[in-house]
Amino acid sequence: MRQGWKLACAALALALATATAPQALAAGSSGKATGSGKASYRQFTGYVTALDKSSITVEKRGKTPESRTFVKDASLTTTGTIEKNAHVTVYYRDKDGQPVAHKVVAKSTAMANDGGSKTTASAKGAGSSSGSGSR
Repeated sequence: MRQGWKLACAALALALATATAPQALAAGSSGKATGSGKASYRQFTGYVTALDKSSITVEKRGKTPESRTFVKDASLTTTGTIEKNAHVTVYYRDKDGQPVAHKVVAKSTAMANDGGSKTTASAKGAGSSSGSGSR
């Protein structure tokens, strides 16, 4: 008798779930349809290799280097100083098969370069002084 009651409750729960599911799916799909009209931004981080009035070229360095040229959007916003060899992150969208930059954020290159060169110099100095002291 108990098993029959559990089975009836499960069947009722399933019936209620399937009866309300199309309404939930319809509400969810309409919400997604309005949200999908606005595509999200993609990101590309690297160093500026070329810069002019209508485009910016950014190169990603490393084991698999990659270079991309972005068309500047009319409403392009920038943060920091965008110049050649600046480390930047480009926020873009594809429009008609071309990447269009909407926002460019420059990383602070002065601090990165100074910190990196000091660390390298001190590491080299420590290694050479310890090497001569042990001999």
